[in-house]
Amino acid sequence: MEYRKLRTTLMMLISVLLFGTISYHNIEGMPLFESFYMTMITISTVGFSEIKPLSPYGRIVTMIIISTGITIGAYTIGMILQLVVEGEFKKSYWRRKMEKKISRLKGHFIICGFGRIGALICSELKANDIDFVVIEKDPKVIAVLENDDFLYLPMDSTSEETLLKAGIMNARGIVTAVTHDADNVFIILTAKGLRPDIFVLSRSSDVKNETKLFRAGANRVVSPYLIGGKRMAQMLIKPTVIDFIDIAMMSNRLDLVMEEAQIGPGSSLVGKNLIQSNLRQDYGVIIVAIKKKAGEMIFNPMPQEKLEAEDILVVLGKSEIMDKMSQVL
Repeated sequence: MEYRKLRTTLMMLISVLLFGTISYHNIEGMPLFESFYMTMITISTVGFSEIKPLSPYGRIVTMIIISTGITIGAYTIGMILQLVVEGEFKKSYWRRKMEKKISRLKGHFIICGFGRIGALICSELKANDIDFVVIEKDPKVIAVLENDDFLYLPMDSTSEETLLKAGIMNARGIVTAVTHDADNVFIILTAKGLRPDIFVLSRSSDVKNETKLFRAGANRVVSPYLIGGKRMAQMLIKPTVIDFIDIAMMSNRLDLVMEEAQIGPGSSLVGKNLIQSNLRQDYGVIIVAIKKKAGEMIFNPMPQEKLEAEDILVVLGKSEIMDKMSQVL
């Protein structure tokens, strides 16, 4: 609405300039440039003398320009100043509000880079109601972040100040998803320097650089091109297996989800084996794997496998009963 008003006032101001220029040119016989100059000094009321004595008709034109041009010109300038001041104020206000929200986050993820990979990660986190903060300095990308209503910082990911503002000391983990591997390495080194125990998931553009990313301190490294190529090959070799993985991990066609759930110290399942737990009978889930506290992964566990506190179960089942089962665990 404000921009529409400004456009209207600018058109009115231009109309006054055209009226004055054409009138002086036709009535007083002034060249076009001198006519335009005469119109400008009349609207601005700078007090310069007239280029030449005006006829009665020329003075009437001058009075019309003064009465209309000054009002329209002052209103236009006021509108421009208002938009500039209000725009900066709004930006400053929303920036402070966003930084305040970020400072309150705990157990969130920090996403460095909002390219194609970063955008997909953010979409999945949002779909699962997981808090996250995006760090991105590209102005074109920032417009997308604002439209998506994501929390973000328009800063450099490699800066300690930026990571501290993003809440790295209270974060659950950090994802380095910028395009260049060298930048990812620098972000990892900065993050680990601030908080050595932070979980770091890093993107690798070149498979050759995976070792360097691990050396820098990354806990996990993902090469999208390598994974994409292998997945496409597996679709040709084992299409049914890929279909099953898609259903279990990414599709909602059968309302099946693959989740991980940790057994709490006070759970009634501690000390029982899989048969005694009745997880299969009560919830209809498939126990795909058990990750023990020490890090050992047991795939396709036997019915006699004993459950212990802090074991993480990887289960496949209906999405609506997962919450119920998690409460028991």
